[in-house]
Amino acid sequence: MHPNLNTQYSYLNTITMNEDIQFILDNAKEQMDKAVSHLEAELVKVRAGKASPTMLESISVDYYGTRTPLNQVANINTADARTLVIQPWEKSMLTPIEKAIMAANLGLNPQNDGLLIRILVPALTEERRKELVKKAKSEVENGKVSLRTIRKEANEELKKLQKNGTPEDDIKEAEAKVQLLIDGFVLKCDKHLEIKEKEIMTV
Repeated sequence: MHPNLNTQYSYLNTITMNEDIQFILDNAKEQMDKAVSHLEAELVKVRAGKASPTMLESISVDYYGTRTPLNQVANINTADARTLVIQPWEKSMLTPIEKAIMAANLGLNPQNDGLLIRILVPALTEERRKELVKKAKSEVENGKVSLRTIRKEANEELKKLQKNGTPEDDIKEAEAKVQLLIDGFVLKCDKHLEIKEKEIMTV
């Protein structure tokens, strides 16, 4: 091969390899994003004494013989920090909704006034608050475990590239970028925990 062509060939090779590195980094970031989004969804489920429509997310009702999510047969709103209001789109759904909430064992007591259902969310005891903080910490730890797994997988992919001829310096630089990525996402997790803990412990 002509020397010039040789140089061009190795340059093209480097570009391809760099694209491979970029692909691994982009993929790691996407996976880490998903892990943190999953954590956010799990933390929403950790109830913090305030009335929120998400408390009833798991409830489905019998709507003309079909199990249907509650939010597809009624409007769910908060009247204030402690009261949920459920307004069915059809009056005939009041009793089925009331029964479904009771059956869900969420510790909520629905009040049916013939037009809508009100739920007064009970205040949390100190002990319950501590349990919820523990639960939130556990969810955040799970999130961090997922992030560390993603980092490990990305670094393993980079090592494969090195075996296939990517310069060691490029790999080291890419590994440093993966570390920067995870550091940023771990900080996000800690921030979410801080906010959740404050929310739970605020009486």
